[in-house]
Amino acid sequence: MAEISEERKKAIADYKLNTYDRLEIKVKKGEKAELKQHAAEQGESLNGFVNRAMEETRQRDKQRNA
Repeated sequence: MAEISEERKKAIADYKLNTYDRLEIKVKKGEKAELKQHAAEQGESLNGFVNRAMEETRQRDKQRNA
């Protein structure tokens, strides 16, 4: 696999910095592995799973509060 140039690494880091907010969550020991496994079983990354869970909950809360 070809090595990524420092210029390309900086471009990727700048893109992420300007495009995404970071959010740190804490879970009990061992739960991360379980969540990661569940996400993989659903065909998604852990990040994708967390984002989907948050969006589905937000939509459900909107319907309940409407």
